[in-house]
Amino acid sequence: MTFKITRRAVVGGIAGSAMLDFRALAQTLPMPTSPVTLNFVDVAGNLALTQKAIEAYRDKNPKLVSKINFTKAPAPELPGKIKAQQDANRVDIDGVLTGIDALSAGVDQKLWIPIASEYAAKLPKLDDIYLPGAKQMQGLAANQGVCIVFCPAGPVMEYMPAKVKQVPTTAEELLAWAKANPNRFMYARPANSGPGRIFMMGLPYILGDKDPKDPKDGWDKTWAYLKEIGQYIEYYPAGTGLVLKELGEGSRDMTPSQMGWDINPRALGIVPKEAKVFFLKGFHWVLDAHYLCIPKGVSNDKLAVLLDLLNYLLTKEAQATTYDDGYFYPGPAVKDVPLSMAPAASQKVIEEFGRPEYAAAVANNKQELPLLPDKLVYAFNRWDEQIGAQKKT
Repeated sequence: MTFKITRRAVVGGIAGSAMLDFRALAQTLPMPTSPVTLNFVDVAGNLALTQKAIEAYRDKNPKLVSKINFTKAPAPELPGKIKAQQDANRVDIDGVLTGIDALSAGVDQKLWIPIASEYAAKLPKLDDIYLPGAKQMQGLAANQGVCIVFCPAGPVMEYMPAKVKQVPTTAEELLAWAKANPNRFMYARPANSGPGRIFMMGLPYILGDKDPKDPKDGWDKTWAYLKEIGQYIEYYPAGTGLVLKELGEGSRDMTPSQMGWDINPRALGIVPKEAKVFFLKGFHWVLDAHYLCIPKGVSNDKLAVLLDLLNYLLTKEAQATTYDDGYFYPGPAVKDVPLSMAPAASQKVIEEFGRPEYAAAVANNKQELPLLPDKLVYAFNRWDEQIGAQKKT
């Protein structure tokens, strides 16, 4: 998104025409002269991790921010809404808190300002502050978002031990269990579910597919497996929360999960504390992250404040709050933010509901990047057409 604008310039007393690179403007973006209202849309459940820090920034900067409005929306619906606003030249969404789902769709549709490149001088040196995994996840953003939280996600398999007496150890055993226990296994639509998405992207490693990074030509085993296990799934909920509600109520016995989606719902009492987890043979971690993206069309006044807010969100002080109640465990994207820096309530939750086996699992299993944005969009669409369409949701 680099373009040129012409201005009249005077150089050494001689008037002339000069070209001013947009990037030069980016680095001198002034702060507003009066406080602005910021409108955030969360499509990832990210507010559980960052709302306190965003509100702390507002409270620290009354001359910059008068009010912040937060709304939530399903990830698949947001890109179309932003595109319609941009086409009408009336963008009223200033910041989007998203996982790789809406980030990827927005990259594909060219919705986002490339803030990590055009405004690099207004941000910390990301390569210097990020954890290695977060640095990798930032690379997926095509400079059009900034990673603000990170986790090695899953796929973790969560189950109720009172109902699952023979715990599967392989993908084949999981399929056999689902067949023997129809409608007791469930996951949500990947385009709107972190655990659903991570399960879909993790299967090619577990199944030994030809190319785990190529859902079009390298996932023959994965697509066949998803179709087959789908015969024993009653329906695919629109989001992860519905899956865990049914797991907690006892209408389902097993689901793909992530570390945070295991810890947090048990801490909240949605899923019984006695739920357990296992890992399938051949398992690789698929990394996950949330980003702040800014739609094209946001005013310069608001953009200047959003960039300043991003700086605050990447401080150790703000990052320590992202441990939250374990929702995106661990949470911090930047280095040197141990659990001991987190609020006491967060430390208590992780101590009580975290699992000692997670540390060993993170240390002893390979970690993989999720699909690149264009390939992830392809995978979402193919899943919707070939897997999800076979069930009424």
